[in-house]
Order: sequence, then structure tokens, then C-alpha cells
Amino acid sequence: MTQAWDKTFPKSEKVEHRKVTFHNRYGIELAADMYTPKNAEGRLAAIAVSGPFGAVKEQSSGLYAQHMAERGFLTIAFDPSFTGESGGEPRRMASPDINTEDFLAAVDFLSTQANVDADRIGIIGICGFGGMAVNATAIDPRIKATVASTMYDMSKVNVEGYFKSEDTPAQRMEKRRAIAVQRTEDYKTGTYKRAGGVVDPLPEEAPWFVKEYYDYYKTARGYHERSGNSNDGWNVIGCQSFLNQPLLAWAQEIETPVLLIHGEKAHSRYFSEYAFEKMTGKHVEGMSAVEGNKELLIIPEATHVDLYDDKANMIPFDKIETFFRENL
Repeated sequence: MTQAWDKTFPKSEKVEHRKVTFHNRYGIELAADMYTPKNAEGRLAAIAVSGPFGAVKEQSSGLYAQHMAERGFLTIAFDPSFTGESGGEPRRMASPDINTEDFLAAVDFLSTQANVDADRIGIIGICGFGGMAVNATAIDPRIKATVASTMYDMSKVNVEGYFKSEDTPAQRMEKRRAIAVQRTEDYKTGTYKRAGGVVDPLPEEAPWFVKEYYDYYKTARGYHERSGNSNDGWNVIGCQSFLNQPLLAWAQEIETPVLLIHGEKAHSRYFSEYAFEKMTGKHVEGMSAVEGNKELLIIPEATHVDLYDDKANMIPFDKIETFFRENL
């Protein structure tokens, strides 16, 4: 692991920073940045952060972690298995099971730290790791509060496509056949073909949200050399298991407080609305919604990528702080 500060955001003078490692139940070593409030005393509430899907801890998750540490929480931003500075071979694979397990392993690690109160641990999942965070919460009651910001449900988007644009048995079978062909080819060559990160150069006719991704991942704003989205992306077969392993299958049984945050103008907003409905059984009417200890917070005018960094000053850190203080 590099020890130099190589984040896409400035280093805060209000927190201590160091690299740490921990392992998940598959024996994969995960790399993380730990942020601790300066002059902190006693056992602190702690938060583990990861995402977006295809990003690294030097991007959005690190920004969220550092901000929350400035507000008094001990935090870690970790690279999921097979990505960034974390272990796992082959590189650039994804798994609804293993990547959910990564959050649980982060809780294992935080629970055993001398300066952490093991009864006050929460998690934050960003983008595709928002879905993994909700899934982890459904499994592990040690997680006392969860935030999913600008969430993607990676199972839903792989099965249905965007806005159910590929939601027929024939279209799903076409995906299965294409991945099967690629698996054979990969095995023959002994390599894994990459799917490509954010498209570059950017076509003029690209959808507006792809242009947003480009503005973040492919420019100085958010580019990082270890980020798959900034470079050559996931393996083509990397997301195969999401096709038949729904992440939110047991969301309705989550007792833990969950805060879903999304932008009003985000192309992905419907994922958070879907998650809220899965957890509460209540259809979302209008914008924000609250049902028991589940909340959907829609940020006016915000897009998907506006919640990746603070360029637009739209990430509701005050709300996130209040949520964790009330529930940890």
C-alpha cells in the first residue's frame, strides 16, 4: 500500500490518518484508510464506508469517511475485494456475496479496536455499494445504522437494465449466453477481458449521466490510477452472479435504521425508491419519505454524481451526522 496521500480530495487537519488492513471470511485481505478525530478520547462510534461500484477508497468513500471523522466518528474507507489496494485474484471481479461480506469484515475489524465502542458501529455504502450496505444490514445486527447514498441495486440493474429496458426472458438469456461465451474465451487465453471503464473519448451523443461519470472519473476532479471506472473497468464476466442473486431479497426484515439519500435529478433515483418500498412495504409518493426508522431523503436539484464529492455542495453531511448520532 502506498503511504503517500494520493486522494482526490484535500487532507483534513482535523483528523489523524493511517492505513490499516483486515481480512474477510474468504481470507482476502482488505486495505483501508482509517480516519480518527484528533485529540479523541475514549471509545468512539465508528463507521465503515465503501463505494461507488468500480471506485477506490481514494475517491468518494474516503471523502465521506474523512468528513464523518471531522464530526467525531472513527471511520474507515475500504477497497472491496479484487479492487484497489485490497487483495483477491483475479482482479476486477465482483460478487454480491463477497462484496457484502466485505462490509461484515469491516465490522469485525472495527469491533475489535480498543478505541471503538462495538455497540455503536454503522456503515455507509455509496452507489453500487449502497445496495451491498443494505444487504449487509439485513444479515448482520451488529450494524446499528446504515446510510446508502446515491444507491444502485446492482442485481436489479444487471437483471433488468436501466428503467427495465432489458427486462424480458429473451434479453436475459442473451446476456447469459454472451457471458458464457466470454468465460470460454477467457479460459482459453488465460486472461480476463476488461469491459472498459467510463467511455473515453466521450461521444457527443452519450447520455447525460454518462457525461456526468466522465466529468468525475476521467478528469482531475475524481480520476485515480487504481480506479476501474477511471481506467479499464471490470472484467466482462465480473458481474455474472448478480444476474440471479437479488441483493434486497430480505430487505423487508431489516430492523436497523436506514437512511437512503438520492438526488432529485439522478437517473438512478428509482433504485432508492425501490429499496425504501422493499424495506417498508410503502409506495413512495412525491419526494422524500419516512416510515418508522427508514427514511428516503431526496436532495433537490442534485444528480447522481453530485453526491460523489462536494463540488456542488449537495452532500447532506449535517443530516448524516444527525442520523448517526441519533442511532449509534
